[in-house]
Amino acid sequence: MTTAPGARTPTVPLSVRVPRLLRSALDALDKVENAESLDRVVAPVQKAVQALPLGGLRDVLHGRQLGHPLHPLMVQLPMGAWLSSAVLDYVPGARRSARLLVGLGTVTALPAALAGWADWAEQHEQQMRTGLVHAAANATAVTLYGASFIARGRHPLRGRALGLAGLACAGVGGFIGGHLAYRQGAGANKTEPVPHLVEPGWHRLRPVAELTPGKPARWMLGEVPLLVVRGEDGAVDVIADRCSHLSGPLSDGELADGCVTCPWHGSVFRLSDGSVERGPATAPQPSFETRIEEDGVLSVSLPGAG
Repeated sequence: MTTAPGARTPTVPLSVRVPRLLRSALDALDKVENAESLDRVVAPVQKAVQALPLGGLRDVLHGRQLGHPLHPLMVQLPMGAWLSSAVLDYVPGARRSARLLVGLGTVTALPAALAGWADWAEQHEQQMRTGLVHAAANATAVTLYGASFIARGRHPLRGRALGLAGLACAGVGGFIGGHLAYRQGAGANKTEPVPHLVEPGWHRLRPVAELTPGKPARWMLGEVPLLVVRGEDGAVDVIADRCSHLSGPLSDGELADGCVTCPWHGSVFRLSDGSVERGPATAPQPSFETRIEEDGVLSVSLPGAG
């Protein structure tokens, strides 16, 4: 269709442009997560992060004690400071306060980034590719805010402009972080659906005689895979088989000291109650009450649902 001379080009409504822009952004991120070329960067960076001598601090950075990833919580500090500085930039007489908040945000972004890198190094390939772009956007934001802090001493307008550019980059980084968390499931508890897939009450599984003491077994309860372990004393422990971190098969893991180690990323869970002994997992494994019926069949029930 041609437009007559002098006629105005139809304006695309904002309600149409925004969804198109978001769709384009999501399409771009879908391409990023499948870009195997990024693996040339991912592999050495992952190796470097995993080699950091963090000791017990690594579990703290994962958020094991918190019960969910620490990184999203820590991000609130720099983002809150940077957003507040952007507001104060337009408040008369608040120049020093705005600069202070820029500096605070830049400093607190560093431990937040460390927590993010610790989580990133224990994710699957698609998540790590997307996470690399997420980190690049955030690193650009930190660099711009660092430059903004310096420039604000003698060149307030330049410092303000750098701050706004940094905020834009941080916003892009946040959008990608949301994609990681909610679309790709990074950091989400993979066992959360288990209690909703198991009906209340006791469920018969299989004869306990089929279990070899001290050897993990994978039995199914409807759609839910279970890790079943019979001890030398005859007691049976049952927890969800798929790791809460990234769904690794615990039944393929090693048993030691009453715990099982995930074969994928090394998370350690206690068999008796599914609690997390070592990350990167932060959520416990759903555990089941057990009893042996008169005919020797093992029955299980969710705690309190028997």
